[in-house]
Amino acid sequence: QVQLVESGGGLVQPGGSLRLSCAASGSIFSIRDMGWYRQTPGKERELVADITRGGSTSYADSVKGRFTISRDNAKNTVHLQMNSLKPEDTAVYYCNLRMGTRQYWGRGTQVTVSS
Repeated sequence: QVQLVESGGGLVQPGGSLRLSCAASGSIFSIRDMGWYRQTPGKERELVADITRGGSTSYADSVKGRFTISRDNAKNTVHLQMNSLKPEDTAVYYCNLRMGTRQYWGRGTQVTVSS
């Protein structure tokens, strides 16, 4: 009953920037905690950035100072501004939404950082 759609991924050179967006729809009756995760083949999905319903943010150590998460509550949309991208940032990025103990996921958007 909750749908998450990511967009904004693509190919970028090291040091470049991308801005990801996630639009949430469906059975969402209030502002929810949301975040971005990333995953490479054969590896566990890892947290990149998170933003609570109150606007508090947190980041993985590997992206602090380079990535910024934000949200537009009126549009149920969360963004991830990614600057100074590195090859190690290459992954499929997934949007996450939490409702209590329940979690919902988008289908992902590919980010490739390569020269």
